[in-house]
Amino acid sequence: MTSVVPNAALVPPGPAATPATTTASTAGGTAATLSGPTFGDVLARSTSSSSAVSAPQFSRHALERVNRRGIQLDQSTLQRLSGGMARAASKGSRDAVVFVDSTAFVVSVPNNTVITAVDSEHMREHVFTNIDSAVIA
Repeated sequence: MTSVVPNAALVPPGPAATPATTTASTAGGTAATLSGPTFGDVLARSTSSSSAVSAPQFSRHALERVNRRGIQLDQSTLQRLSGGMARAASKGSRDAVVFVDSTAFVVSVPNNTVITAVDSEHMREHVFTNIDSAVIA
């Protein structure tokens, strides 16, 4: 007769078993220790890493516009841009305009990529199309 090994993910929390380790008997009658992270630990790790703000990528076109227009990208500007992109992502945005001071960045939110950048001097000449949200960062 074989004994049933409980699924560690389905064992209710409490004093009977610790979530990180569970002892189960094997077919030979010996005890085996199951160890590993709990579901809660894995969930917390995955949500914390996905919510971390990472630096956006710049397309070749965006880098050309930044260089041609003399747009300064210091650490503060990049942090505010990343924060604006994270806020757009939290609302389900796909393509957004993120305004940082006097610069507009058109971004692809799912790709974490800046598509183009427009400074205030050139902003009057542009129409932003296919944008589903705007963020002031």
